[in-house]
Amino acid sequence: MPNEAATTTELEAAAFRRLLQHLNVKRTDVQNIDLMILAGFCRNCLADWYREAAAERGIEINKDEARDYIYGGSVQDWKTKFQKEATPEQLAAFAAAQKSSG
Repeated sequence: MPNEAATTTELEAAAFRRLLQHLNVKRTDVQNIDLMILAGFCRNCLADWYREAAAERGIEINKDEARDYIYGGSVQDWKTKFQKEATPEQLAAFAAAQKSSG
């Protein structure tokens, strides 16, 4: 593990960019509800965390700007191209996951 804080930050940033690429280019089939069921977070959560990190540094980013960054473009475009209606099974799994994490 690197000792320098700047190197650690660079590595973390690179890993984060790769995560975004993975979700938004290679695995567009993975729906936000699937992420919420399995991991307890989704693309929208990442956008919220990104916006909160900016705010902690005195940088104002609105919700839509943060989501556009995380989605790699317009959220509406992503939804139109890739978002599917949640199935009854997904909704039930989501409800169960919310219950168990609460």
